[in-house]
Amino acid sequence: MIQASRVLIDSNVLLDVLEEDVHWYAWSAGQLARWAERAELVINPIIYAEVSIGFDNIESIEDALPASYLRREPLPWEAAFLVGKCFLRYRQLGGARRSPLPDFFIGAHAAVTGMLLLTRDASRYRSYFPKLALIEPATAE
Repeated sequence: MIQASRVLIDSNVLLDVLEEDVHWYAWSAGQLARWAERAELVINPIIYAEVSIGFDNIESIEDALPASYLRREPLPWEAAFLVGKCFLRYRQLGGARRSPLPDFFIGAHAAVTGMLLLTRDASRYRSYFPKLALIEPATAE
């Protein structure tokens, strides 16, 4: 069983629950409930921004992502440095984007703070953060 005191929640997990995704709602809601009992759930500004797209006003997203349930943390400077290194590798491997991908910020935040990352889309995280501990469909209990 994976142990952690803090778990960073990827935006795709939150969106699955908020949008009641047909394929992923049950898994994502179950994992959120399970980890809320074991650890502190955390989001950062990147995750908040990705989820906010579906809301018309800040009051609505504040209700959907209550700070009493999801601890909000800023992105550490060390994570920003790691994002730059991941983006450089991405470009060297032929990536076409001109600015760092949100997943780089999310993965780097979890990596430099030692948090687990709860996600259902682990492929990019595995590629750029191979030592990052992930909770994902293939490994979740």
